[in-house]
Amino acid sequence: MPPYAQSLPLVESHVNPEIIFPEGEFWSDEPPWESNLHLQQIILLIQCLEWWWREREDYFAAGNLTIYYSPNQKKSEFCRGPDFFVFLGTNPNPNRRSWVVWQEEGKYPNLIIEILSDSTAKVDREEKKQIYQDIFRTPDYFWFDPESLEFAGFTLISGQYQPITPNAQGWLWSQQLGLYLGLAANKLRYFTPEGELVPTPAEAAQQAETQVEQERQKSAKLAAKLRELGINPDENL
Repeated sequence: MPPYAQSLPLVESHVNPEIIFPEGEFWSDEPPWESNLHLQQIILLIQCLEWWWREREDYFAAGNLTIYYSPNQKKSEFCRGPDFFVFLGTNPNPNRRSWVVWQEEGKYPNLIIEILSDSTAKVDREEKKQIYQDIFRTPDYFWFDPESLEFAGFTLISGQYQPITPNAQGWLWSQQLGLYLGLAANKLRYFTPEGELVPTPAEAAQQAETQVEQERQKSAKLAAKLRELGINPDENL
């Protein structure tokens, strides 16, 4: 498996260094989810990544949370909080009410996924893409429409987003996650470099139960065969 991507070096701030950034607590200020499809998709992305990286303590993943990067304490006219994002090389503090760049060592997201809708698709494809490329310099950017199933991904090369070439299954590789992103049952899911679906916690538990049951049945068949041969499998050897 390829090693996990490391957090990129910090880039120079795009604001005047003489500006004094405001301090204090900043609350997220994002609109509600467009639909239950959007909500379920974001929950799925978060749950699966948390399960896959359950032993890691060096990342922060969230959805629909405002990223403040302006010294004027306001978001860009065109950029609200990404639908889903991942920061690497940071702590996983779940109590963040927003992400304030100047309070987080100047870090911007390593990966962003926008969930398209009729009201946001144009902004996601154009204005946000430009901001993520030129200001955030986010290495991996994807968008997905849960209704039409439109799916696209871009990686930052020499300061410009270049389309990610899909593999034979139509999946797109994320260097930052060390995983593929692709469709399964009309949902955007993660896949390992070996092609295995990254499960939800519930799916992983079900897989474990299935494996235990298969082992039980295998042991029962072996015991029955031994008895046919006149051997008592319950006796200590």
